[in-house]
Amino acid sequence: MRDGSYTYKLFHRSDFSAFWALFTDNLINLMVLAGICQFVFQMPADIVYGRIVPGAAIAILAGIAVYVVLAKRAAAQHGRDVTALPYGISTPVMFVYLFGVIGPIYWSTNDPMLAWQVGIGAGFMGGIVAAMGAIIGPWLKRVTPRAGMLGTLCGIALVFIGTVPLATVFENPFIGFASMIIILWGLVGRFRLPFNIPAGLLALIVGTVVAFAIGEAKISVDGVGFYPPMPYFGDLIAGIQHLFANPELFLVLVPVQIYNFIETMNNVESAEAAGDHYPVATCQITDGVGTMVGAVFGSPFPTTAYIGHPAYKRMGAHAGYIIGVGVVIPLAAFLGLLAFLNNLIPVAAAAPVLVFVALSLITNTAHSVKTDHMAAVTIAMMPHVSSFLMVKWGSLMGALGAVGVAALPQLGDDALTAALLQQGAHFEGHLALSQGAILTGLIWGAIVASVIDGNFRNAGGFALAAAIMSSLGVIHGASLHWPELSGVSAGYLIAAAFLYIYPLFHKEDELVNENVVVEEVPNTPAE
Repeated sequence: MRDGSYTYKLFHRSDFSAFWALFTDNLINLMVLAGICQFVFQMPADIVYGRIVPGAAIAILAGIAVYVVLAKRAAAQHGRDVTALPYGISTPVMFVYLFGVIGPIYWSTNDPMLAWQVGIGAGFMGGIVAAMGAIIGPWLKRVTPRAGMLGTLCGIALVFIGTVPLATVFENPFIGFASMIIILWGLVGRFRLPFNIPAGLLALIVGTVVAFAIGEAKISVDGVGFYPPMPYFGDLIAGIQHLFANPELFLVLVPVQIYNFIETMNNVESAEAAGDHYPVATCQITDGVGTMVGAVFGSPFPTTAYIGHPAYKRMGAHAGYIIGVGVVIPLAAFLGLLAFLNNLIPVAAAAPVLVFVALSLITNTAHSVKTDHMAAVTIAMMPHVSSFLMVKWGSLMGALGAVGVAALPQLGDDALTAALLQQGAHFEGHLALSQGAILTGLIWGAIVASVIDGNFRNAGGFALAAAIMSSLGVIHGASLHWPELSGVSAGYLIAAAFLYIYPLFHKEDELVNENVVVEEVPNTPAE
């Protein structure tokens, strides 16, 4: 309902707390990508802090400008306060680009400059793919049950956004616990802190002070300087040319960008579940164009509407918190302060904020779907557990090789797979589930929710789509390929046939499950 006297305020006192949470989220991503590029891929500091980080800052700034406008428009349309969508570098896609695009180029050529060029070329082309998601995004949002979209996000939140940072807390308990208890008190419990200081800010301060006390932090001005953003058209063209000369890289690029535009769609749905409505197609175009802008200015990493809008909505934030990030992150990037902060703030001090984001998203999902749809949410989370296992098994094998273990078999070796199975580790099953985990989670969540609602044709449609995608290697495959009938794709075809055909031979009342609990809205006393 509209109110002619309503005026949306961009800034609210709650934005201050939300700013520190979103700033920390972006800061961790920038710290991680800078560290991997500099110390794993041996990129010089002038590329990392002079090109990649400023380019990422420009992409973040461009996207935030659009999302502020969208927040103002949504507030005007609905006549009430809204929380702007958070925005930044997509964490899961960042790791795919690091180790699926940049890493293989560096390891095969030992040329960090070429690896960076191919990275920004991949980022630019990937931005085009992400923006094209706007063509099918609105339709896909209409036919996909909320439980499927939010459930697959909950899977990411559980294992990558929640569990990994929590492990970091336990690796550095003096620092991590000091920050963690403040986050639990101020953000999860929502109790006041002295002088109403934001919990995220206090957690960073306390964690850093503890780190200094035990010698885990240092003040260093290495890397501090002036790094103005500049377009790198020549390097971008060189990277795109290398991509087309080595088209196998598109087999990594295209599926992960499909994931990225679906992540945007899911995050828009998450915001809608929290009460704020945004146009999914516009958001997908914004994320794609933002990624392309970042690539032109030197950043290979895709940007997206962030997971975690319900957390900032719960804080009462408006748009000021993303405006703050859009000012501080670019300033820090252009002045080289991220290198300074990288040395100053330990990851364990910032990690509890990500744990809070994971808790908030999963909790909000539980409140925004029907109770019986929690089965769909749960199954949608499961492929991400498999994805997590595959990542960590790969890390284990890499660590064994690094310490000199001789005759080490590769993951997927027949003898190793058989030995793992004897120990109860189902490598082949987890591998299949991990390949395209976000799509697999969305599909199974949609199938289960549709079956629960008796919408069998919709469930059959998702099973049929999964059969097609698995036959092409989009899901449950190592790479894209010509259509082939595998055991998994055949299984999806059987499921689709059942869902389409079985209901045709039974009357509607014969299909009704009398044991389904009908959710009732509890009566609440008037205030």
